[in-house]
Amino acid sequence: MSQIIKLRVNGRVIEDLVADNLLLVDYLRDHLGLTGTKTGCDGGECGACTVLVDGVARLSCITLAASADGAEIETIEGQARGGHLSALQRANSAPSEAEIKEALGGNLCRCTGYVKIIRSVQAALEEMA
Repeated sequence: MSQIIKLRVNGRVIEDLVADNLLLVDYLRDHLGLTGTKTGCDGGECGACTVLVDGVARLSCITLAASADGAEIETIEGQARGGHLSALQRANSAPSEAEIKEALGGNLCRCTGYVKIIRSVQAALEEMA
């Protein structure tokens, strides 16, 4: 079965027909092209799929798209405004490795032991500088 949902995604009002069993992560990525939301563990453990739903962090890999009817959704793409980084994206522009590890504390990674993640954060910071 399917139903029509109406929601606001990154400030844009959207009305769409979605299957009752469609996950929010798949709706965002496959239907709206917002690929910043990642599928990691597929079980609500790693946090790679986190989006804000009405200002509250939710795991989109275990949230049905239909349950977001009437909600305000913000993905990582919604953080930038007019081509400029948000205050959150600009904050702490030169964290130490220890600060990066602390910030990643709630993200469970089974693949790399965080080495590549920490290096990518550092590389992104260098590029931004």
